[in-house]
Amino acid sequence: MSKFTTLKPTLYTKQLKETIQFYTSVLGFECADFDESLGWAFVTKDDVETMFAYPNEHMSFDGPAFTGSLYIHTDNVDDLWVKYKDVCKVCYDPENFEYGMREFAVYDNNGYLLQFGQQLINHHL
Repeated sequence: MSKFTTLKPTLYTKQLKETIQFYTSVLGFECADFDESLGWAFVTKDDVETMFAYPNEHMSFDGPAFTGSLYIHTDNVDDLWVKYKDVCKVCYDPENFEYGMREFAVYDNNGYLLQFGQQLINHHL
């Protein structure tokens, strides 16, 4: 049986350099690879990896069409909130949810929704 080992989403943007800047300067990621001729970049922070690319020339692209969010687990959601709340567009403030997570959400420079969550102590999902 095959085993899945990782998931690395690729998100489309027409603002590749601005996106690299946002993820590195605002969110604290590192740009692990960038090839301007291919219109592609790869950012990473700890165990989180995301790729960004110019949209395929054969498809229409007016902005993010992604209807979900990228949910990033963290070990200190409140610390991240302090770092991000004044430099990102906020979707919702930190909140404790009945399913055992404390989380908040912000938008990146493209409009993609990023949720950051931490499991509440003594609560098992």
